[in-house]
Amino acid sequence: MTSPKQHQSRLTATGTPTPSGFEVLAITAGEGNGWLFSPDCLKQSLPLWNNAQCFIDHSLYSRSVRDLAGTYSNPRWNDDQQGIILTLTPAGPSADLLTEIGKEILSTNSPLSSRSTPEGSQGEGPGVRIGFSADVSFTAINNQVQEILKVHSVDLVLDPARGGQFIRLLNSKLSKGLPIMTNHSPDPTPTQTPTTPDIEAERQAMLSLLDAHRQQQALADEAEKARQTHAAMCSYLLESGLAASRLPAPMQEQVRKQFSGKVFTAAELQTAIEDARQLVSDLTGALTVQGPGRINAMFSEADRLQAAVDDLFNIPRSPEHATLSTPRLSGIRELYLTLTGDYDLHGGYYPDRVQLATTADFTGLIKNALNKIVINTWDMLGRAGYDWFRAIATVEHFNTLQSITGTLIGTVGSLPEVAEGAEYTELEIGDSPETATFKKYGGYIPLTLELIDRDETRKLQAYARELASAGLRKISSLVAEIFTANSGIGPTMADGGALFNATAVTTAGGHANLRTTALSADEWEAVCTAVYNQPMLIKNASGYYGTGPKMAINPRYLLVPRQLQLTAMKILYPSLENKTSIYSENLQRGKPGDVITVPEWTDATDWAAVCDPAIAPAIYIGERFGLMPEVFIAGSELSPAVFTNDEHRLKVRHFLAVWVNDFRPLHKSNVA
Repeated sequence: MTSPKQHQSRLTATGTPTPSGFEVLAITAGEGNGWLFSPDCLKQSLPLWNNAQCFIDHSLYSRSVRDLAGTYSNPRWNDDQQGIILTLTPAGPSADLLTEIGKEILSTNSPLSSRSTPEGSQGEGPGVRIGFSADVSFTAINNQVQEILKVHSVDLVLDPARGGQFIRLLNSKLSKGLPIMTNHSPDPTPTQTPTTPDIEAERQAMLSLLDAHRQQQALADEAEKARQTHAAMCSYLLESGLAASRLPAPMQEQVRKQFSGKVFTAAELQTAIEDARQLVSDLTGALTVQGPGRINAMFSEADRLQAAVDDLFNIPRSPEHATLSTPRLSGIRELYLTLTGDYDLHGGYYPDRVQLATTADFTGLIKNALNKIVINTWDMLGRAGYDWFRAIATVEHFNTLQSITGTLIGTVGSLPEVAEGAEYTELEIGDSPETATFKKYGGYIPLTLELIDRDETRKLQAYARELASAGLRKISSLVAEIFTANSGIGPTMADGGALFNATAVTTAGGHANLRTTALSADEWEAVCTAVYNQPMLIKNASGYYGTGPKMAINPRYLLVPRQLQLTAMKILYPSLENKTSIYSENLQRGKPGDVITVPEWTDATDWAAVCDPAIAPAIYIGERFGLMPEVFIAGSELSPAVFTNDEHRLKVRHFLAVWVNDFRPLHKSNVA
């Protein structure tokens, strides 16, 4: 389906004076400036012509009040003319000029009347062509006008495209009480023969002659201004045409010399440019080596629809669709009816009623848009700090949903000495396997026919934002639970000990990473020392527990509940002011990134320390189909749920696995 595009054009009109001004034939059915106007299209536009304005000359920019010459009223259809007739009432600063030009043109011996007939008609001769030109905006497919959107003005111009004319004058008087002449005045009768004027009458006649001379001079001045305006427009047209012609510079200069300083039509300039192109082609054609054509981009109706849906939900388009031109949808109801033809909301697909033939389906387009909203919302929440877990955890992608075994390989404590000629001894290296399983989270969103019929686009947008928030909060809660499970000592590790315990590391299952002292600068230093001195794994076996070299890594992140946030910042960044009342000023200096506030922690005194996962990874997040939740189609227009429940189902799914691979980079303080 080809969508109508909006255009603006200026078309010739003709004029006829009335008792209150002039009658103007504003526009007729047929072709004008290359556009085809049908009678039905014109009849439907009648209300738009009422109260339109008349200016002297068209304008490329904003209108000036000094050019206002009159207003139009009483739009009506004329079957004989096959066009729209308007009544023009002179008004405004240029009303006198409009009146005098009209009377001059309708005078039988006026030099303006000889060229006032439409172009190509009999009686055309030398002279000045003055007439009306309509300036309208409309939509069209190809060159067929579909609907007139707005009537900007119907202006009196010099040399109109088809030569509009004044037709006749009625027996009335226009401004200043001047008599009105007509094209069909009756012959003078003997009773109309003037008497011999006396001296006063002669004086009045001379004054009238002088006044007429001044009016003619004013008309000449206005005509000169119109000529200068036309010349300026031609100069602008010349430069624009040459800039778009892509002709070589010497050839552009040749065309510029031909038209510079002259008044010409667009057709004359276009002909000259085409002739110049042909000449360049004839001269250089033999030197050109042409290769296969290259297609930069191809777009389908499905692409245009997806771009329109993205605009509907106020989300950024895909880069490849950024330049697509597409009409804006009014809501999801219009999209649904366009793609399904289900005008009676029975739930189904009706090919004979579908307005647009495309491979895209309603639920697929909505799914794509909701996934984009999920991504955008995820990013915004992350920038707000809700993806705190990314700082302390390592994210890994897995290709199956099998159980995960996270293996921690032991290190070599130190290389033993090998005597000359002696055998090398086996190095004792073990591992500590931690296991995790994927868990599936999700549900479905019911996109009901009632919601579609009510056009609740904003509610559908809210669904997607909630999905992103729920997915992010789910991961946040799973990571936070590592520190709070089992009354704050965490899950049980493969060595048999709780993640956080105070047992010596030289004992099986001992981790020595649990304390009970409240957060302070001294306690933070004590915890950092304890983490720094943690021995690296050699082998989980008797005689090897806790015998590895020091890990020699200080914690980087201090995890606290909201109640301890300011205390933690003062410890890690002592340059911050120590007054709660000016905390906002501290934030303006830049929020310290190494203090992490855990949203799910409710204990106001517990805190933890974590090493940089890039150096000493401890917490892992496994994802199967991406870290963000998926939104995808769980049906189509022909799905049973559409028929039985009057709803399209958009399923949401999230596969996650969270586990701890090593206790050494972690430390917890459960304050009583």
